Amino acid sequence: MRSASGLLVVVASATVYLYLLTTFLPPGPRHGGRDEGEASARSGEELRLKFPSDLHELRELAELLKFYKTEHTGYVFVLFCSAYLYKQSFAIPGSSFLNMLAGALFGPWHGLLIACFLTTVGSTFCYLLSWTYGRRHIVRLFPEKVAKLQSMAEENRSSLFFFLLFLRFFPMTPNWFLNITSPILNIPMSVFFFSVLIGLIPYNFICVHTGSILSEISSLDDIFSWRTLLQLLLIACAALLPGALIRRYSKSHLNLDGLEPNGQDISDRKTR
Repeated sequence: MRSASGLLVVVASATVYLYLLTTFLPPGPRHGGRDEGEASARSGEELRLKFPSDLHELRELAELLKFYKTEHTGYVFVLFCSAYLYKQSFAIPGSSFLNMLAGALFGPWHGLLIACFLTTVGSTFCYLLSWTYGRRHIVRLFPEKVAKLQSMAEENRSSLFFFLLFLRFFPMTPNWFLNITSPILNIPMSVFFFSVLIGLIPYNFICVHTGSILSEISSLDDIFSWRTLLQLLLIACAALLPGALIRRYSKSHLNLDGLEPNGQDISDRKTR
């Protein structure tokens, strides 16, 4: 009971902090005349800060934050980092939209560095929260999945780092589930930290660069330009290369028998 109440206190405190950060916005910058300032103020009122759930909301949020970023760069950076860490720490889906937002706000390369850092730190916070408060509850809620993943982790203990990289590169189990179960699997924090940092680079790379390209597209014709197509091709090649190397390594060094995409067991699939 103490662990559940402690987790609730942490979640509530982080939620209040993020709410206050998004509620007390700094005054918007004034670039033009009165009409433009009033239009910007109305835009800020209509576009309340919230986590985007689709591309339309993502584009609107990016435009609003770019508006504030012209004079409040520090505020936008702190807000983005806080929102990202909130999602990662409490295993809330939707990191792809925040990665694309990083590309739109900070550019492809700075956005990638920020996304990789926040992904790793947020996942480590999730690891610590699970280790401190949630191990017993996770085993109770997902007994079969935890047992299967624990068995495979033990079988690949000699190549644990590459086993974790494989799980990060390919959707064999959701990232949020791997974050909360890693303490139960007796994965050292240092191994966990670097497996997240390296293993999610391709995913972050695709999302961030997609966000930076989307911010440059003003019409459908721009999507089929040679420049955009070349960028997408380079992104795909860069993201697929490390995954191909890990897959080749896994075939000869890792024991992955029985593991299906999304963490399904072969035996489970046959019984359905």
